[in-house]
Amino acid sequence: MDTEGAGERDEAGRHEIDYNEAERHETEAQRIDRNWIELLQELRIVQTGGQVLTGFLLVLPFQDRFAEIGGGARALYLAVLSLALASTVFLLAPVMIHRAVFRSHRKDRVLRLSATLARIGLAILAIALVGLVALVFPLVLGTAWGLAAAAVMAAFVVVMWFAVPARVRRHTATNPYVAD
Repeated sequence: MDTEGAGERDEAGRHEIDYNEAERHETEAQRIDRNWIELLQELRIVQTGGQVLTGFLLVLPFQDRFAEIGGGARALYLAVLSLALASTVFLLAPVMIHRAVFRSHRKDRVLRLSATLARIGLAILAIALVGLVALVFPLVLGTAWGLAAAAVMAAFVVVMWFAVPARVRRHTATNPYVAD
C-alpha cells in the first residue's frame, strides 16, 4: 500500500477543504454539489461531441463509397465505431448512476465514481478520434498521409488532454490556495 502517496492526496484534500472553508464559505456537502454540477456541465459538452462522432460513424456504411474500402479499413471502422459507442456509454453512465442512487445520500461516492468514468470515457474517445483520422485520411490522401495524420492527432490529444492538465496541476501545486 502506498502510504506516502496517500499522505500527499490527504494533504491536497486538506488544502482544498481549507480553501473551500476560508474562501468559498462552502460546506463539504456544498462542495460535493458544486463539483457534481461542474462534472455534469463538462459531460454535456463531451457527450455532444461523442454523439456527433458516433452519428457520423453510423451513417458511413450507407454511403456509396464505403463499398470501396478494403477489409483492413472495415475492421478499423468497426473498431472506431465500437470505441465511440463505448465512450458514449462511459460518458452517459454518471447520469444513470446518479438516477439509480438518487436521494440515497451517496453523492460523494457517485461523484468519485463518475469522475473516474468520465476519465475512462474521455480516454476511449481520444483513441476513437485518432482511429477516425486513421480511417478517413488514407481514403482522401493515401496511406502514408493517413498514418502521419493519425500520429499528429495522437500527439495533439496527448498534449491537450494530458500534458496541459499536468502542467496546470504542477503550477497549482506551488500555490495550494488556487482552486478550481
